[in-house]
Amino acid sequence: MKKTTKIIIALIAIVGISLGIILGINKAKESSEKISIIATNFPAYDFARAVAGDKANIKMLVKPGAETHDFEPTPQDIIDIKNSALFIYTGGESDEWIENVLKDIDADKTKLAKMMDAVEVVEEKTVEGMEHEHHHEHEEHEHHHEHEEEVEYDEHVWTSPKNAIKIVGTIKDELSKISPKNETIFADNARTYTDKLSELDQKFQDIVKTGNRKVVIFGDRFPLRYFVDEYGLNYYAAFPGCSDQTEASSKTIAFLVDKVKNEKIPVVFKTEMSSGKLAETISNETSAKVLEFQSAHNISSDEFNKGVTYVDLMERNLSVLKEALN
Repeated sequence: MKKTTKIIIALIAIVGISLGIILGINKAKESSEKISIIATNFPAYDFARAVAGDKANIKMLVKPGAETHDFEPTPQDIIDIKNSALFIYTGGESDEWIENVLKDIDADKTKLAKMMDAVEVVEEKTVEGMEHEHHHEHEEHEHHHEHEEEVEYDEHVWTSPKNAIKIVGTIKDELSKISPKNETIFADNARTYTDKLSELDQKFQDIVKTGNRKVVIFGDRFPLRYFVDEYGLNYYAAFPGCSDQTEASSKTIAFLVDKVKNEKIPVVFKTEMSSGKLAETISNETSAKVLEFQSAHNISSDEFNKGVTYVDLMERNLSVLKEALN
């Protein structure tokens, strides 16, 4: 009897081990069959996540909570890009390092989705009262003619929900080329996400339409050109969107303070992950409240772990924009 019991236990153990091996093999196979996607920043990551669903492994190069403009790829990042099936990037000034990487990419192996190619881009603009970018003097003298002809485009294309819809469509198309068998899944996922973006767009239109004013003030960088252009808003800010400046001149501060006072602006914005010092300075000189407007450049580690999406961030903007325009 004891011998029979031992045999039964042994058989159960063998079956358990075999099942474990089979499940492990199937899990490894399932993982290997997933599409490898590398996204440079949060918007690219979130759009890819929404479209691909569980059919892809997605890596975001810029770490949650990090400053996107200061990003430098590691050797492993470069390897991951070259081994990916799809590489999604913005294509602006912050992505200049990518040009060298693209030279070594196997086009048959890795597909590219450049977000700036999915939309109609606009030139960077310095509005009244904004600090000008400072270039190196010797570069200006040595390459004066080149600088005159060079046009820089605003890279923050995702800040408009309508642009986000176009980018999602591009990602869906590229994924469908990589994995035709999942084309229907990608199309359904993209449609679901696009419906959310369209709903957001309509809400922003309604807020602007019923607002008492059409001006927003940013005591900060201004990476929202596509957003304000889409909804017909005017804006004043301390710095351009990709500026590396953190200290505003007394002239810029005085201009923004006067603008808030003269037009009785109730809110002065700062962007996410900003110290907000300049916005606070303007607030102290006026009666304006400091509120945060999400440009969706990046999110904190805590938000990333909680699965916060681009839609979540833009929904936060609905209430603060409504307060700023009324």
